Amino acid sequence: MEDQEILAKFRDPASRNVAFNQLVRKYQSKVYWHVRKMVLNHDDADDITQDVFIKVWNHLENFRQDASLYTWIYRIATNECLSLLKSKRRKFLLPLTDITAELTTNLEADESLAGDEIELKLQKAILTLPDKQRLVFNLRYYDEMPYEQMAEVTGTSVGALKASYHHAAKKIEAQMNTD
Repeated sequence: MEDQEILAKFRDPASRNVAFNQLVRKYQSKVYWHVRKMVLNHDDADDITQDVFIKVWNHLENFRQDASLYTWIYRIATNECLSLLKSKRRKFLLPLTDITAELTTNLEADESLAGDEIELKLQKAILTLPDKQRLVFNLRYYDEMPYEQMAEVTGTSVGALKASYHHAAKKIEAQMNTD
């Protein structure tokens, strides 16, 4: 079902729940994996995904359609990820390297990567990036999101995103070649 149909059904109180269920089915997996690539912990990703859809439910009625529904949902998910990572740093008074170590531990325990040494090495290299650079890399590399959509999701200019992705790719390449 197209986003416009979902939005039209959502605006009708009689079909609101059905429309929201369709929206969740359409985007839940994409949102979960977008979040999971940032936080690397299944429970955190699950919680954030749930929070994202609660926010979508609460604010969908006021959605102005300045952006596509997809990028609006991704923006909410992105902000939730960055907030969680920031709060973990504050809560545990950890410097960036300690958060990276915690995320690396989560990554190494991830059964979905068991036996895939190259993917594990890539994920560890991605973890060395600052949060926003990691976000840009994940959106471009894994989600193959066009820079224009990324600009809507992150609120950053296309030029800055291209530069950020370039720097991230160079850092990852250097990291992959050192081990």
